[in-house]
Amino acid sequence: MTPEEMIEYQLAILLRHVTSTSIHKKIGVLDRSAYLLLHQIGKQGSASVKALADSSKLDISTVSRQTAALEQREYVYRIPDPNDGRSYSLKMTPYGEEQLAEHRKARAERISELTATWTPEERQVFGELLTKLNLNFL
Repeated sequence: MTPEEMIEYQLAILLRHVTSTSIHKKIGVLDRSAYLLLHQIGKQGSASVKALADSSKLDISTVSRQTAALEQREYVYRIPDPNDGRSYSLKMTPYGEEQLAEHRKARAERISELTATWTPEERQVFGELLTKLNLNFL
């Protein structure tokens, strides 16, 4: 097996494990799309649907549906653009911030459990390599 084949196969297994864990062990209350969008909005302070779509490499209609669900759950609210009455940005509500923090904590605890036998250096290198791989998709 080539290194590329090994990486591809291990990523497929990892995705299956993550999906299985999310469904069966329910880590937090947020689904993957909500978690990622809230994380992005929190990182930027506020964000437009277009900016979220661009940063997540999704089409605007998909992100629009996902952010409407976030708004319905009261995780985010709209901030009208004073220069364009049709445009708006999304900002997290205190409730959305709380849910994101709880979800992030639960995920970090699970990763800590899974890597408990790893050295701090192994965890650092793995995180850096995952970051490098993800950045290459951009």
